[in-house]
Amino acid sequence: MTVLVFLDPACPDGRLADAGVPAILATDQGVTRGDGVFETLLAVDGHPRKLEAHLARLAVSARGMSLPAPDPAAWRRAITTAVAAFAAAAPAAWAGTPGGARIAVKLILTRGPEDGSGPTAWVQASAVSPALAEQRAHGLDVILLDRGYDSTIAERAPWLLLGAKTLSYAVNMAALRHAHSVGADDVIFTSGDGQVLEGPTSSVLLAHVSDDDGTPVKRLITPRLDSGILPGTTQGALFAAARAAGWELGYGPLVPADLFDADAVWLISSIRLLAPVNRLDGREIGTADVRRALTDELSALLEASFGHD
Repeated sequence: MTVLVFLDPACPDGRLADAGVPAILATDQGVTRGDGVFETLLAVDGHPRKLEAHLARLAVSARGMSLPAPDPAAWRRAITTAVAAFAAAAPAAWAGTPGGARIAVKLILTRGPEDGSGPTAWVQASAVSPALAEQRAHGLDVILLDRGYDSTIAERAPWLLLGAKTLSYAVNMAALRHAHSVGADDVIFTSGDGQVLEGPTSSVLLAHVSDDDGTPVKRLITPRLDSGILPGTTQGALFAAARAAGWELGYGPLVPADLFDADAVWLISSIRLLAPVNRLDGREIGTADVRRALTDELSALLEASFGHD
């Protein structure tokens, strides 16, 4: 089931809408042009995780598109309404859920109808797919795909909106369909000049537990944030928790050889969380035992960090 709550000045806590009834005008530019931005966050046992980080990133994306964003307080109230309505309508979906009852909460902001009447904003609450828990538990087969831009294009061409979370996700979804057509689960994009970027719906993370000379280390690395990628809120939360636990942290630049050389690689996002990459372009990353041990350790750090949201 899905719950929709529209931000509406006439309804301070948001306006509930029937998800089975058309609620967006056919002329809305989010529909006709993908002209809008969004965020997706996880709510566990009724509590949204990393809410302020998601609201901040939504505001950055909106500014990049010259979209007037609603006040954060209005989003918070609408999220509360949506989560409560979902919990009331689907209590069976929550029963006995390992790790707490989980809801995917999407915040959507469009430029609104073509008549210029103003933006459209709403919150969507729905169940988290069980397939994501399978990916965390069993890992992913991933392929590398060329995004077609070099790693410096974001600075030279800000109108490409790289690093903004826009509704124009057709390319990302096409990349995932291509991966599925060749027997893979997901994608890691590379730039035209060979740098590792991100997944279609995730950040990329790698770990080393020993240096080339065999010296034990605990090191996490993610691609450079100035290479035209979306700053990951979950990656940021994990880095903060890992730093406190004694891990070394680093930001690229990374090339595919760095992924193949790692002891473990993950795709990490707010809803899927930390999913290990088993094979990249058909080559195994590290060993199964090390991947599992590191995934368990870092997942525990990530879960503990949410207690401080």
